[in-house]
Amino acid sequence: MSATASERRAFAHKINRTVASEVRKQVSREYGSPQLSKKRGGVHQPVPLSEVVEPVDYEEYVSSHAPGVEPGPLRQLMEFPPDDLVLVQLEKECSTQEPPLPEEDSVDPRVRDALAVYTDDWLVIQRKYHHYSTTYSPHNSESQRERQRGLLKQTFELDEALDAADRHDDQDEAKRRSASLDDTPRGSWASSIFDLKNSSPDVLLPSVQDRAAVEDMDRRNTEDEAVERSSVPEVPKEHCGQRIMVKCLSLKFEIEIEPIFGTLALYDISEDFHFDLNSDQMKGLLKAHTPHAAISTLARSAIFSITYPSADIFLVIKLEKVLQQGDIGDCCEPYMVMKESDSAKHKEKLEKLRAQAELSCTRLGRFRMPFAWTAIHLLNIVSSVGGLDRTDPDSDSEKKSHSGTWNERKKKGFERMSVGDDMCNFATFRPATLTVTNFFKQEGDRLSDEDLYKSQLKIDISPAPDNPHFCLSPELLHVKPYPDPRVRPTKDVLEFPARYVYTPHTTYR
Repeated sequence: MSATASERRAFAHKINRTVASEVRKQVSREYGSPQLSKKRGGVHQPVPLSEVVEPVDYEEYVSSHAPGVEPGPLRQLMEFPPDDLVLVQLEKECSTQEPPLPEEDSVDPRVRDALAVYTDDWLVIQRKYHHYSTTYSPHNSESQRERQRGLLKQTFELDEALDAADRHDDQDEAKRRSASLDDTPRGSWASSIFDLKNSSPDVLLPSVQDRAAVEDMDRRNTEDEAVERSSVPEVPKEHCGQRIMVKCLSLKFEIEIEPIFGTLALYDISEDFHFDLNSDQMKGLLKAHTPHAAISTLARSAIFSITYPSADIFLVIKLEKVLQQGDIGDCCEPYMVMKESDSAKHKEKLEKLRAQAELSCTRLGRFRMPFAWTAIHLLNIVSSVGGLDRTDPDSDSEKKSHSGTWNERKKKGFERMSVGDDMCNFATFRPATLTVTNFFKQEGDRLSDEDLYKSQLKIDISPAPDNPHFCLSPELLHVKPYPDPRVRPTKDVLEFPARYVYTPHTTYR
């Protein structure tokens, strides 16, 4: 082992144990580094380069030095403009024709004052000179991207892979440099000077030292080159996710003996939407219990909001019937074995069943019992119909029936669920008419293909319009526009988001 190698290793070992601040002090002491001076109490004291000089805290300096103490031409920069803040009163827009508040006669005065938060006008604080700030950016992101397209792409050494020839050239260059550096001690000033002489200088900035007119500088500063950006906040409004509309067209079983009521819901992120597709004859069986029906109960269309689109959202349809004595299997058996075409064959039995149903409606017309259910994978509808820019020979307005065995539909459903949530878009698909032909018997202990009702439920599924007419809010208030209160309404169903939505509530519910 040579003495030179051992000395280098010992020296390198010593460098690793030395603190950087000690190295700077040693260099300043041995090589006579230039000194800085600053005036402290009338005495000039040298400040070595190894000391870190903290910059002046602008906020602290302004707070401790009043504007009157610092007269001069730049005094206006320290003063706050007295007319900068402007208080503007904006009328709060109500989406419904009636305010979403309870009747004033039944509300405590203290509660009424608290509810005034949802009805009072907005008080908006605007900055008159905001557009002069460096944080103000009138351009949108698209214009910024357009301006960035003209910039040259900078490629750094770490971003590109060297090929064999480049690596060979680098090795030769390293050998030449190492041979030249053998004559100088490692880490010395000569070594640093050698590196500086062999390095290429940066490209000079054009027109840096040229004199420019004040007007030209002001014109350049008007460009959107702000380091910090601040956007003006929008007026708070209620959150609304992707919206779909489901319209119930018809519901028909093989036999008609009693009223059947339906319920729609997005499992499990929405309230229930109740719809009634019974004929006038079936509705007449319950007239004693419902002498007057509100127009909101006549709704057959619902609008569902989806804040977080997901591949595992199902449209669950439940059917109910008037409460009837006996087991659910006995109540459902006629719908599974009898057909309307065999009415002559089962005429007496059908008349008996209708008489029992009429008696049940008279005695227990206010009560319901579960009857049947089914579930539709919402992603199947969206993906099978396709997006607005997709051409599909099967994506006609009238879609295929929602049929097939339970196992087949379940397998297809799991295949659809493998799609990521980012591919779920429930706002840009073509409207579709779906025919549901199979319902399952409402029994929790078993589920098989034998327990199916032969029925026909037709529904329309489409993206909801931006401003639907004749729409009722979840609180059954008339949403603008509502030209005629006598028209069959559409209900806006309340959503229960899977995750919290960070938006302020602007309406009282």
